[in-house]
Amino acid sequence: MSKIRQNIPAPIINDPRLKMVQRVTRLMDEQFSIGGFKFGLDPVLNLIPVAGDVSSYIISIALIITMAQHGASGRVAMKMLGNATLDALVGTIPVLGWIFDFSYKANTRNLKLLTEHYTEGKHRGSAKPVIISILVIMLLVLTLLVYLVIKLFQWLEALIMT
Repeated sequence: MSKIRQNIPAPIINDPRLKMVQRVTRLMDEQFSIGGFKFGLDPVLNLIPVAGDVSSYIISIALIITMAQHGASGRVAMKMLGNATLDALVGTIPVLGWIFDFSYKANTRNLKLLTEHYTEGKHRGSAKPVIISILVIMLLVLTLLVYLVIKLFQWLEALIMT
């Protein structure tokens, strides 16, 4: 894993088929700016327990599948899935997860991987065989997220009731 860096600029892809991916990535990771620090809807959504984490993860997976349909290799699709899954899992941890969400920017990292694929010829191959794996992993991670959040609320309820 590479170091966590703030304000990774989203790369620009000139392929018209992927303009939507670029717009959604910007919205999720860099749309707003406060004091030079850029952030998007992803960390804001993740302030909403369960629904925010799940919705952000689903959007990230949809972007990965779109990128895979437009030629991203299986290898790059799996790296993208790792970025999105790490963001989703760490994002479920109260406070630490929120800080992580503001700095990690998984979608921007994934767009950078796709840019390397297109402009530098890295990560070659087809992702079509990987798409089913991505969907299965996504469902498993979503199930785990919901389970962890339920356990967290049960633990908090037990603390409050005692």
